[in-house]
Amino acid sequence: MIDLYTSPTPNGWKASVTLEELEIPYETHTINMMENEQKEPWFLEINPNGRIPAIVDRDGAVPVFESGAIMIYLAEMAGRLLPTERAARARVISWLMFQMGGVGPMMGQANVFFRYFPEKLPSAIARYQNEGRRLFEVLDGALADNEWLAGDFSIADIANWCWVRTSKWSGISNDGLDHLQRWAGQLAARPACQRGVEVPFKIPNLGEREEDAEEFSKNAAKILQR
Repeated sequence: MIDLYTSPTPNGWKASVTLEELEIPYETHTINMMENEQKEPWFLEINPNGRIPAIVDRDGAVPVFESGAIMIYLAEMAGRLLPTERAARARVISWLMFQMGGVGPMMGQANVFFRYFPEKLPSAIARYQNEGRRLFEVLDGALADNEWLAGDFSIADIANWCWVRTSKWSGISNDGLDHLQRWAGQLAARPACQRGVEVPFKIPNLGEREEDAEEFSKNAAKILQR
């Protein structure tokens, strides 16, 4: 049994979608970031960096933090979504790290300057939105001749999709990226993906209703100050 400590964010969904896809039993523990729960001593014993998600494998009480590390740990536990053959494994991990080092940080910064930062800085907004779009184009190119990013469906697809699906919130367009849109649609149609992005609870489509967006932005801005 896995204990999952999470909140409704792209990084949190990476863990919950992976758990759902792998059909690994887990118990969800919602971390209230508005109350700074991720900085409490008990949680810092699980993740010294004070961020979600984190897991504890009850079989040995093994704590794992950083979403990419969690995905690798779970895939190896289940023997699925991460090949053991060296070249195939390297492809999956390369695209996983592409998300960890590129898509996530760039979209995260786009969110900060486009949505949360009190002072609107056009140059900063453009910098991160343009880089996000460039990374989307890289994904689109990789998907032109491949159904999935690394050959077969893998944790690399889950990791990138959990962020790409929030592109509207970041103000990053996927217009004209037909392969990326096809791939994202395939993932969105998977029952396990649908379940995973409703963990720990379902949140509204923030790109649709302005009142939802404003409230979410205010709360997120408070977290950034901690």
